[in-house]
Amino acid sequence: MMGQRPSENNEKLTVFVRSTSGGEIASKLNGHFLIGNQEFRFRAVAFGRIGGHNISLDLSKRTIQRIRKLGLDPDEIHLSVQRKLIEGDVVLPKVLKLQE
Repeated sequence: MMGQRPSENNEKLTVFVRSTSGGEIASKLNGHFLIGNQEFRFRAVAFGRIGGHNISLDLSKRTIQRIRKLGLDPDEIHLSVQRKLIEGDVVLPKVLKLQE
């Protein structure tokens, strides 16, 4: 819970990318992640190329409040979701897998 290392939260998170749009340099992502059996939505912009990969992740105020109610640190969850997106540790729908 609060005070846990991000790697411990990483093991509890499953990230799903629902849809993507964009080009070679940046893409918009929509999806959700699960903590236990609770679903939390996110939006993100993925950047690549010069300077390496990065993710601008957007969690709503309501999502942040729900994470706090679970006794978790929203900043650690934010970093864990970002890391999973950057590393590709996500579940993709079959439609997106076919486009790759």
